[in-house]
Amino acid sequence: MNPVRKSLLTIFILFFVCVLFTYLLGSCKKEQNTKGIQLMQQEIPAGFPAPLHTFNDNPLSKEGFELGRKLFYDERLSIDNQHPCSSCHQQIAGFGTFEHDRSHGVNNSHTLRNAPVLFNLAWSPFFHWDGEFTTLQDEAAQPINGHIEMGESFEGVINKIKDDQDYQEQFKKVFRSPFIRPEFILKALEQFTGYMVSADSKYDRYKKGTATLTVQENAGYQLYKINCATCHPEPMFTDHKLHNTGLAVDPFLNDFGRMRITNKKEDSLKFRTPTLRNTYISSNYMHDGRFNTIGQCINHYRTGVQASSTLDPLLTNGITLTDTEANNLFVFLRALTDSAFLRDTRFSKPQ
Repeated sequence: MNPVRKSLLTIFILFFVCVLFTYLLGSCKKEQNTKGIQLMQQEIPAGFPAPLHTFNDNPLSKEGFELGRKLFYDERLSIDNQHPCSSCHQQIAGFGTFEHDRSHGVNNSHTLRNAPVLFNLAWSPFFHWDGEFTTLQDEAAQPINGHIEMGESFEGVINKIKDDQDYQEQFKKVFRSPFIRPEFILKALEQFTGYMVSADSKYDRYKKGTATLTVQENAGYQLYKINCATCHPEPMFTDHKLHNTGLAVDPFLNDFGRMRITNKKEDSLKFRTPTLRNTYISSNYMHDGRFNTIGQCINHYRTGVQASSTLDPLLTNGITLTDTEANNLFVFLRALTDSAFLRDTRFSKPQ
């Protein structure tokens, strides 16, 4: 073929491919606009690792998030219409239970454990204190159906909300179905809770160079790095593992942690490592909320660790701290409080 003709043909093919690509891209955008769904980008703070949960099978959207928010605060998800998800997961406490040892459920019941905080969940490989669930949808289903948490069935929930016009429109828009299904409820809740990110504490601003730690906070930070960072590493402040931290068994609760799931003796008294972020405002503490204050938690590691066959080896001799050092550590932990997250209206009850 003549070189000139060959060049012209190449140019024409490239032009045609570009036009076709532009058309297809425009068609995709038009289709999205037609659906009326505004897709959202998952928030990944600077310095955070890649999240484990990426919403690949549940596209994150503004509409899906808002639907999940409405469900999260809706009392009708519980059998007595008084205990929504938010009754145990309060924003003022980082979406944990504020100043209660164990969560309150239906029929004046108490749950077995203290409600964990709900933020930065997209980075967690498992959920609940014993790591029983590995997806955000499964971990949301349990309290809804749990007889001492919310005590409801999905059939019961759907019967109560199916005639709600707002719900009808929201579910149809997000999931393209005229029916409300259990998996849609769980996917919406996954979008809401999985989108919660807390990464704007004084500590975070210090790491960015926009804030300065006080002398006490910095001293506590150094103590944290020496004594706490192995199980509570930066930036998540949890290793996402399960440990026996030397807590004595409550004879009334008889809770042996991970062993309840695996029935393995080597898992006895092992519980998930909680994040230290927002710990200043998320009392009570430990899996059963036995400690009211951070000071009590610190003192447990100083003098209260109970020996057992599954005790984490790092705690064999506890953690040695003077009173001044313990106070400095507390002051640093307070610097992990993300006040903006606690006031973020995106996560508050819909008006």
